Parts: sequence; C-alpha cells; structure tokens
Amino acid sequence: MKQQFIGLQHCKCGMSWKRDIGFFERTNEMMFCLERRYINGKPKQRPTIRYNKDDSGDT
Repeated sequence: MKQQFIGLQHCKCGMSWKRDIGFFERTNEMMFCLERRYINGKPKQRPTIRYNKDDSGDT
C-alpha cells in the first residue's frame, strides 16, 4: 500500500486504509482531499473522503 496522505493508504487492487475507518473499498464517486482544521489555535491538515455528486442521470 502506498501512503497518499498521513493516515490514508491506497493499494492498486482498490482497497484503502484509513486510521479511523480501517479497510474499505474505493468507489468512483470518492474524492480524497485534505481538510484544514484549527486545533489549539494551530492549523492542521487532515485527510477526508468526500463524495462526488453526479447528477448527469437526470433529464
């Protein structure tokens, strides 16, 4: 597994690992990004998983 962010690792087979979730399977609508949070007055970057909302099926 390769580490993309601190605490978030990915494998070629489609499996990923995150510290608080554990092992999970990636899907196409998942986006992995860094989120800034202020902890004790200092900005920290944490990896988060966001879901892409694809509304292309609506007519």
